[in-house]
Amino acid sequence: MTDTIETPNTPAPAADIKAEAPTPVPLTPEELAAQKQMRTRLIILAIVLVVILGLIVVAVLALVNAGVGTTAMVRDIFIIFMALMMILLSGALVVLIIQLAILINLLQNEIKPILHSTNETVNTLKGTTVFLSNNLVQPVLKLNEYLAGLKKLLDLLKIGR
Repeated sequence: MTDTIETPNTPAPAADIKAEAPTPVPLTPEELAAQKQMRTRLIILAIVLVVILGLIVVAVLALVNAGVGTTAMVRDIFIIFMALMMILLSGALVVLIIQLAILINLLQNEIKPILHSTNETVNTLKGTTVFLSNNLVQPVLKLNEYLAGLKKLLDLLKIGR
């Protein structure tokens, strides 16, 4: 028979351990207002995009039902889609420029101070190593030189034996 001994330090089985969800951090009124404003902007943008898409569909259907020649109809539809692509590319370019401005702001206001602080730390460390070299390492080396010279002198005079 095998007796099992349970110790009080035995960890609980993995099934009994429940992961605790982190408690949410309450948002400040400014953050709540910013989230609400962002949500409103996104809703307005979605509505504008749906309206533009609807207008394009109506324009294409009107061209198809207008009874004009096939070549003219295809040309007009192609012009409409090219205008749509130009609008989308312009919007993407605006977003790209905004992201570039944010990146430049980040580099100037976040990264530059970090680099400055790091440079100060390296300079402080360099000064500390120079101080330790001058006041600790060099005197110890000179003492070792003098002791080695004294030992050699004593060996030559055979006083040490």
